[in-house]
Amino acid sequence: MSDALVAGVLVAGVVVLTPLSDRLRVPSPVLLTIFGLGVALVPRVPQVALEPDLILPIVLPPLLFAATQRATAREFRDNARPILLLAVGLTLASAALAAWIAHLAGLGWGAAWVLGAVVAPPDPVAASAVARRLRLPDRVVTVLEGEGMFNDAAALVLYGLAVTSVVSGRVGPGEATLRLVLSVGVGVGVGLALGWLTRLALKALHDDTAETTVTVAMPFAAYLLAEQLWGSGVLAVLALGLFLRSYGTPAITSGGWLLGRAVWRFADYLITSLVFVLIGFELTDVLQSNGFDGATVWLGVSVVGALIVGRIVWMFPAVALARLPQLPDAIRPSYGTRETVVVAWAGMRGVVTIATALALPMVTDAGSPFPDRSQIVFVGLFCVLVTLVLQGLTLGPLVKLLGVGGEGDAAHEVVLLRRQAIEAALDSARSLPDEVPAPVRTAVVLQYEGYLAAQEALHDARFGASAQERDYAPELRLALARTSEVERDLVLQARRSGQVSGEVADEVMQDVEARAVREML
Repeated sequence: MSDALVAGVLVAGVVVLTPLSDRLRVPSPVLLTIFGLGVALVPRVPQVALEPDLILPIVLPPLLFAATQRATAREFRDNARPILLLAVGLTLASAALAAWIAHLAGLGWGAAWVLGAVVAPPDPVAASAVARRLRLPDRVVTVLEGEGMFNDAAALVLYGLAVTSVVSGRVGPGEATLRLVLSVGVGVGVGLALGWLTRLALKALHDDTAETTVTVAMPFAAYLLAEQLWGSGVLAVLALGLFLRSYGTPAITSGGWLLGRAVWRFADYLITSLVFVLIGFELTDVLQSNGFDGATVWLGVSVVGALIVGRIVWMFPAVALARLPQLPDAIRPSYGTRETVVVAWAGMRGVVTIATALALPMVTDAGSPFPDRSQIVFVGLFCVLVTLVLQGLTLGPLVKLLGVGGEGDAAHEVVLLRRQAIEAALDSARSLPDEVPAPVRTAVVLQYEGYLAAQEALHDARFGASAQERDYAPELRLALARTSEVERDLVLQARRSGQVSGEVADEVMQDVEARAVREML
């Protein structure tokens, strides 16, 4: 089987399994990991080779930047204490616990700390997907996503120190402290500086494709520049992403915002999916190359068990600390024991563990093989596989069993906010200065009056005009789909017949499709 055919099979599997995971209500990383194992075990399938030096610079920047575009700095600030207790406190405690177990099993302290840094950070992809689907409280979702971003930073700073210590032979306390300070200070500084420069560039461009090109390139630039300056590339990307999320949107055009959102959703989806698929190839390669004995498997089982139990043990004191009466109500967690159980069980390992395990150097500066590299890779991938299957498959049923799903409805909130935005625009249109020509004022007012009337009618049809009236959401969706199809067919026919140019047709088609997506919520 050729490499191109294998790549096609993997991409096809990602495309098929993603919607299937929604129907089966199983987190997609679970299905993708099982799929990758199945493909890797097929005879004559070539091994997928990855260059360790390229894994982190290629995989991490787009995933971290995409994660920052799903939240806001205010949400993280309001939940700073529980997020830091998990993202920093629990990550370091998990790394230390795994390193201690690995050292007891015979690994040197350097390799043991590398293993601890590899397996310490949970991945929020599956957890937050289940949380949002089952409408967990917003603060629970924010804590899970905040932990997922910032624990990556903590774990990767520790990972860099541990790997450097093993590769170079020794890193003393003074040098380790200096590297830590540089990692944080330079990383955050580079991210904020490039965020400011990016905002200036976006203000000057006014072209959606150019704007998207800039936002795609900058996370990689931030990561590489910070790493060259001895800073943390992860912190640089996070600082860049949160800065642009908070201050960059007004500088970008509507077309650039839509295109950029689509590009980052696609990048996040494709890279995350393929990384989970590759677990199977790497596990089979490590097993075939080393033929591990029971001691290595037992090490993997011990580390997984310690990570799961350690997270549960950590969670309840951490929540109690975050709920101290001295704290303001605004930053005190609003969830109780049942929500804490859910967060404690949402500790699946994922993309960062895979990437860091595969990115380990093959040799040290002295030319000798990286100590215990195969065992570290095996235990890291084993932790991902076991936690994805065990916790990923049981998190949804646990949420339902505990009954912690919220009563809020995102669709109603979207409709309400959309109506508020239209009403504000309509008020502004009606109060335009007298020097604005009357035809212009009339056109703008009529446009927003039409928007508002349409939104009210759609709301009544979708949710019912009164408590006694049934909603017509399925019928409305079908009617909107049919009318959108009529618009689409007319535009395509005009393009095929040469009635209009392709550029004109594409411009109208973008409006048709954007409206279809908006109204089909």
